[in-house]
Amino acid sequence: MYLNSNLTALAVIPGILIIAYVYRKDKVEKEPVGLVIRTIIAGGISCILAGILESAEAQVLPQYPQGTLQYALLTSFAMAALCEETVKYIAMRVFTWKYPGFNYRFDGIVYGVASAVGFAIFENVMYVTQYGFQTGIVRAFTAVPLHASCGVFMGVFYAYSKQAAILGKSPAPYTLLALLVPMLLHGVYDTMAFMGQAGTLPLLVLVVIMYVVVIKTINKMSAEDYRSGFYPRARSIDIDMDRL
Repeated sequence: MYLNSNLTALAVIPGILIIAYVYRKDKVEKEPVGLVIRTIIAGGISCILAGILESAEAQVLPQYPQGTLQYALLTSFAMAALCEETVKYIAMRVFTWKYPGFNYRFDGIVYGVASAVGFAIFENVMYVTQYGFQTGIVRAFTAVPLHASCGVFMGVFYAYSKQAAILGKSPAPYTLLALLVPMLLHGVYDTMAFMGQAGTLPLLVLVVIMYVVVIKTINKMSAEDYRSGFYPRARSIDIDMDRL
Protein backbone atom coordinates (compact mmCIF):
# COMPACT_ATOMS: atom_id res chain seq x y z
CA MET A 1 0.00 0.00 0.00
CA TYR A 2 1.26 3.46 -0.89
CA LEU A 3 2.19 5.46 2.21
CA ASN A 4 0.37 8.75 1.64
CA SER A 5 0.57 11.79 3.91
CA ASN A 6 -2.41 10.73 6.02
CA LEU A 7 -0.92 7.31 6.73
CA THR A 8 2.44 8.86 7.47
CA ALA A 9 0.87 11.23 9.99
CA LEU A 10 -1.08 8.38 11.57
CA ALA A 11 2.11 6.36 11.95
CA VAL A 12 4.23 9.19 13.34
CA ILE A 13 1.99 11.50 15.38
CA PRO A 14 1.12 9.16 18.30
CA GLY A 15 4.80 8.67 19.11
CA ILE A 16 5.58 12.37 18.76
CA LEU A 17 2.73 13.28 21.11
CA ILE A 18 3.98 10.82 23.72
CA ILE A 19 7.58 12.06 23.71
CA ALA A 20 6.34 15.66 23.75
CA TYR A 21 4.25 14.89 26.84
CA VAL A 22 7.16 13.22 28.62
CA TYR A 23 9.60 15.99 27.64
CA ARG A 24 7.20 18.59 29.04
CA LYS A 25 7.22 16.70 32.35
CA ASP A 26 11.00 17.06 32.63
CA LYS A 27 10.93 19.94 35.11
CA VAL A 28 14.63 20.23 35.94
CA GLU A 29 17.35 20.86 33.35
CA LYS A 30 15.52 19.70 30.25
CA GLU A 31 17.55 17.40 28.02
CA PRO A 32 18.93 18.89 24.79
CA VAL A 33 16.44 18.56 21.95
CA GLY A 34 19.24 17.41 19.66
CA LEU A 35 20.15 14.55 21.98
CA VAL A 36 16.51 13.50 22.30
CA ILE A 37 16.12 13.51 18.51
CA ARG A 38 19.29 11.46 18.06
CA THR A 39 17.99 8.94 20.58
CA ILE A 40 14.67 8.74 18.73
CA ILE A 41 16.51 8.11 15.47
CA ALA A 42 18.70 5.48 17.14
CA GLY A 43 15.55 3.80 18.43
CA GLY A 44 14.16 3.75 14.91
CA ILE A 45 17.33 2.18 13.53
CA SER A 46 17.22 -0.40 16.31
CA CYS A 47 13.90 -1.61 14.89
CA ILE A 48 15.80 -2.82 11.82
CA LEU A 49 18.31 -4.65 14.00
CA ALA A 50 15.48 -6.26 15.98
CA GLY A 51 13.95 -7.56 12.77
CA ILE A 52 17.26 -9.14 11.77
CA LEU A 53 17.67 -10.78 15.17
CA GLU A 54 14.10 -12.06 15.23
CA SER A 55 14.49 -13.55 11.76
CA ALA A 56 17.67 -15.32 12.86
CA GLU A 57 15.95 -16.66 15.98
CA ALA A 58 13.02 -17.94 13.93
CA GLN A 59 15.43 -20.25 12.09
CA VAL A 60 16.59 -22.03 15.26
CA LEU A 61 13.67 -21.90 17.71
CA PRO A 62 11.04 -24.67 17.84
CA GLN A 63 8.08 -24.20 15.52
CA TYR A 64 4.53 -24.27 16.92
CA PRO A 65 1.19 -23.73 15.14
CA GLN A 66 -0.10 -20.15 15.22
CA GLY A 67 -2.89 -19.68 17.75
CA THR A 68 -1.38 -22.06 20.29
CA LEU A 69 -0.14 -20.92 23.69
CA GLN A 70 3.33 -22.29 22.92
CA TYR A 71 3.54 -20.18 19.76
CA ALA A 72 2.33 -17.07 21.60
CA LEU A 73 4.76 -17.46 24.49
CA LEU A 74 7.78 -18.29 22.35
CA THR A 75 7.16 -15.52 19.82
CA SER A 76 6.32 -12.95 22.48
CA PHE A 77 9.08 -13.53 25.00
CA ALA A 78 11.97 -15.26 23.22
CA MET A 79 11.70 -13.17 20.07
CA ALA A 80 9.78 -9.88 20.32
CA ALA A 81 10.37 -8.91 23.96
CA LEU A 82 13.96 -10.15 24.18
CA CYS A 83 15.19 -8.69 20.91
CA GLU A 84 13.23 -5.45 20.82
CA GLU A 85 13.81 -4.33 24.39
CA THR A 86 17.50 -5.21 24.17
CA VAL A 87 18.13 -3.15 21.03
CA LYS A 88 16.11 -0.22 22.39
CA TYR A 89 18.23 -0.27 25.54
CA ILE A 90 21.44 -0.34 23.51
CA ALA A 91 20.26 2.56 21.33
CA MET A 92 19.45 4.60 24.44
CA ARG A 93 22.66 3.78 26.27
CA VAL A 94 25.03 4.46 23.37
CA PHE A 95 23.84 8.05 23.04
CA THR A 96 23.08 9.04 26.62
CA TRP A 97 25.11 7.15 29.23
CA LYS A 98 28.17 9.40 29.11
CA TYR A 99 26.25 12.65 28.63
CA PRO A 100 27.16 14.90 31.63
CA GLY A 101 23.64 16.33 31.72
CA PHE A 102 22.24 12.91 32.59
CA ASN A 103 22.04 13.92 36.25
CA TYR A 104 18.43 13.55 37.36
CA ARG A 105 16.21 10.47 37.53
CA PHE A 106 13.57 11.80 35.17
CA ASP A 107 16.26 12.15 32.50
CA GLY A 108 16.29 8.37 32.26
CA ILE A 109 12.57 8.36 31.46
CA VAL A 110 13.08 10.93 28.71
CA TYR A 111 15.82 8.82 27.13
CA GLY A 112 13.94 5.55 27.53
CA VAL A 113 10.79 6.91 25.97
CA ALA A 114 12.75 8.60 23.17
CA SER A 115 14.36 5.32 22.12
CA ALA A 116 11.07 3.44 22.47
CA VAL A 117 9.14 6.04 20.48
CA GLY A 118 11.72 5.93 17.70
CA PHE A 119 11.31 2.17 17.53
CA ALA A 120 7.51 2.44 17.62
CA ILE A 121 7.37 5.07 14.87
CA PHE A 122 9.53 3.02 12.51
CA GLU A 123 7.52 -0.14 13.26
CA ASN A 124 4.27 1.77 12.88
CA VAL A 125 5.23 3.05 9.44
CA MET A 126 5.80 -0.53 8.31
CA TYR A 127 2.48 -1.70 9.72
CA VAL A 128 0.31 1.05 8.27
CA THR A 129 2.07 0.68 4.93
CA GLN A 130 1.09 -2.97 4.84
CA TYR A 131 -2.27 -3.00 6.62
CA GLY A 132 -3.66 0.50 6.28
CA PHE A 133 -5.55 3.14 8.23
CA GLN A 134 -7.56 0.93 10.58
CA THR A 135 -4.45 -0.82 11.83
CA GLY A 136 -2.84 2.56 12.46
CA ILE A 137 -5.79 3.66 14.58
CA VAL A 138 -5.67 0.52 16.73
CA ARG A 139 -1.91 0.71 17.17
CA ALA A 140 -2.10 4.39 18.16
CA PHE A 141 -3.89 3.35 21.36
CA THR A 142 -2.22 -0.02 21.97
CA ALA A 143 1.16 -0.91 20.46
CA VAL A 144 2.66 2.59 20.43
CA PRO A 145 1.77 3.29 24.09
CA LEU A 146 3.04 -0.22 24.90
CA HIS A 147 6.47 0.62 23.54
CA ALA A 148 6.44 3.98 25.32
CA SER A 149 5.39 2.33 28.59
CA CYS A 150 8.26 -0.13 28.30
CA GLY A 151 10.46 2.92 27.72
CA VAL A 152 9.22 4.54 30.92
CA PHE A 153 10.06 1.52 33.07
CA MET A 154 13.35 1.00 31.24
CA GLY A 155 14.19 4.66 31.84
CA VAL A 156 13.40 4.53 35.55
CA PHE A 157 15.82 1.69 36.21
CA TYR A 158 18.32 3.09 33.71
CA ALA A 159 18.44 6.27 35.79
CA TYR A 160 18.97 4.28 38.97
CA SER A 161 21.82 2.39 37.29
CA LYS A 162 23.48 5.68 36.30
CA GLN A 163 23.08 7.02 39.82
CA ALA A 164 24.59 3.84 41.27
CA ALA A 165 27.58 4.15 38.92
CA ILE A 166 28.12 7.78 39.95
CA LEU A 167 28.02 6.81 43.64
CA GLY A 168 30.61 4.06 43.08
CA LYS A 169 28.15 1.19 43.35
CA SER A 170 27.44 -1.58 40.87
CA PRO A 171 24.85 -0.52 38.27
CA ALA A 172 24.32 -4.15 37.22
CA PRO A 173 21.16 -4.90 39.28
CA TYR A 174 19.37 -1.82 37.94
CA THR A 175 20.62 -2.47 34.42
CA LEU A 176 19.14 -5.96 34.64
CA LEU A 177 15.82 -4.54 35.83
CA ALA A 178 15.92 -1.94 33.03
CA LEU A 179 15.85 -4.88 30.62
CA LEU A 180 13.74 -7.47 32.44
CA VAL A 181 10.80 -5.29 33.50
CA PRO A 182 10.09 -4.00 29.96
CA MET A 183 10.62 -7.52 28.58
CA LEU A 184 8.04 -8.90 31.00
CA LEU A 185 5.46 -6.24 30.15
CA HIS A 186 6.14 -6.56 26.43
CA GLY A 187 6.00 -10.35 26.55
CA VAL A 188 2.70 -10.46 28.44
CA TYR A 189 1.16 -7.90 26.08
CA ASP A 190 2.24 -9.74 22.94
CA THR A 191 1.16 -13.13 24.33
CA MET A 192 -2.37 -11.83 24.81
CA ALA A 193 -2.32 -10.24 21.35
CA PHE A 194 -1.20 -13.51 19.72
CA MET A 195 -3.98 -15.46 21.45
CA GLY A 196 -6.63 -13.81 19.26
CA GLN A 197 -10.16 -13.52 20.64
CA ALA A 198 -9.24 -15.44 23.81
CA GLY A 199 -6.75 -12.72 24.67
CA THR A 200 -8.82 -9.68 23.69
CA LEU A 201 -10.41 -8.92 27.08
CA PRO A 202 -7.26 -9.57 29.13
CA LEU A 203 -5.35 -7.39 26.66
CA LEU A 204 -7.78 -4.50 27.07
CA VAL A 205 -7.56 -4.80 30.86
CA LEU A 206 -3.77 -4.81 30.65
CA VAL A 207 -3.77 -1.71 28.43
CA VAL A 208 -5.98 0.21 30.87
CA ILE A 209 -3.83 -0.78 33.86
CA MET A 210 -0.71 0.08 31.88
CA TYR A 211 -2.01 3.56 31.08
CA VAL A 212 -2.86 4.26 34.73
CA VAL A 213 0.41 2.95 36.19
CA VAL A 214 2.60 4.66 33.60
CA ILE A 215 0.92 8.06 33.92
CA LYS A 216 1.15 7.86 37.71
CA THR A 217 4.82 6.89 37.46
CA ILE A 218 5.59 9.79 35.13
CA ASN A 219 3.77 12.29 37.34
CA LYS A 220 5.43 10.99 40.52
CA MET A 221 8.93 10.99 39.06
CA SER A 222 8.38 14.44 37.55
CA ALA A 223 7.16 15.89 40.85
CA GLU A 224 10.14 14.46 42.74
CA ASP A 225 12.71 15.29 40.08
CA TYR A 226 14.22 18.34 41.77
CA ARG A 227 15.09 16.17 44.79
CA SER A 228 16.76 13.42 42.76
CA GLY A 229 20.00 14.94 41.47
CA PHE A 230 22.88 12.49 41.11
CA TYR A 231 25.81 14.82 41.80
CA PRO A 232 26.78 16.61 45.07
CA ARG A 233 26.08 20.05 43.58
CA ALA A 234 22.65 18.97 42.44
CA ARG A 235 21.88 17.44 45.82
CA SER A 236 22.92 20.62 47.63
CA ILE A 237 20.54 22.57 45.42
CA ASP A 238 17.81 20.09 46.28
CA ILE A 239 18.39 20.64 50.00
CA ASP A 240 18.16 24.40 49.54
CA MET A 241 14.90 24.03 47.61
CA ASP A 242 13.45 21.85 50.35
CA ARG A 243 14.10 24.66 52.83
CA LEU A 244 12.11 27.21 50.83
